[in-house]
Amino acid sequence: MKNPLRKTLLAAFIAITTVGAQAQAPLVEIKVSYQPALYWALPFFVATEKNWWAEVGLKPVFSIFPAGVPQMAAAAAKSWDVGGTGSVPAVLGHVRFGVKTIGLTNDESDANALMVSKTVADQIAKNPASMKGQTILLTSNSTGDYAVQSCLKKYGLTKQDVTIKNMGQAEIISALASGGANLAGLWAPNTYAVEEKAGATQLCSGKDGGAIVPGALIARGEYAEQNPESVAKFLAVYLRAWSWMNANRPEAVAMMRKFYEQGGVNITDVSLQKEFAKRPTFSLEQQIARMDRSRGNSDMDTWFGQISTFMRGTGAINTIPLSSEYITDAYMKRVNADPKLREFANRAK
Repeated sequence: MKNPLRKTLLAAFIAITTVGAQAQAPLVEIKVSYQPALYWALPFFVATEKNWWAEVGLKPVFSIFPAGVPQMAAAAAKSWDVGGTGSVPAVLGHVRFGVKTIGLTNDESDANALMVSKTVADQIAKNPASMKGQTILLTSNSTGDYAVQSCLKKYGLTKQDVTIKNMGQAEIISALASGGANLAGLWAPNTYAVEEKAGATQLCSGKDGGAIVPGALIARGEYAEQNPESVAKFLAVYLRAWSWMNANRPEAVAMMRKFYEQGGVNITDVSLQKEFAKRPTFSLEQQIARMDRSRGNSDMDTWFGQISTFMRGTGAINTIPLSSEYITDAYMKRVNADPKLREFANRAK
């Protein structure tokens, strides 16, 4: 009896020691890039507040950028490993720096818009063609730029029919608020901010103009190739945050308010609710479905192909890259193939 008991106790001791060692294993640092006070970046904040990164063995180090173009430029210096960005800079990041698109943040077609000041809102709403010859402020090579051009096309105009002035989003908001501009391309929550504080109105969104504007989850190509497990864990954390937020809306809105205020954005609860209402997100299953190439081009191939065509038209890129060169489902599938990561990504508690 003593021998079996001794073996049982020894096995239990080994198991406890092993679990303890795993629990105390050092967290793996991962550098996460994003833009502040944006809906698609909220999961990074929620996951940090909830300490979900540590649950999969990661320690995030965040870097923040005012827009996608400088964010992509920082990839060359290996300033970040993974992150989120707009679809336009994601394509630019691939062409210039080998950045991979590994998933979707949200559908922001209805959240990138052409805004008009209250002084000309009625006039332009009645006769959109009257925009011809006027100046539009926007952030070049952005999803806002893409949405504005889709809106111009809807009204029978082109970029050549107007004067485009490249400015950062904060500068555009100030110009509208001070009466220094009448037309601007903005993305949410900046669209809500100028509605509430400057009386501006939304003339046309990317969705109105027939443009699908996806947000992109991204990774530096070299990092992803060398650290596939960390990339999969990053995706699982991101998806977990959306799973939880969709199931716990009141608390998620409260956290969004805090996150936006930290980024200098103060909007009403009505506008915060609009973010959730107007911007669909994607579960693990939906992500994989949008990347499925079993019947030819995937949905993402089509969406990013249209964006690449737009970018070639603006001169941002010289040729349209093959989507298969930079859009990859390998890491989403890695999450799905791991029972623990799959359950973690889908967990709503």
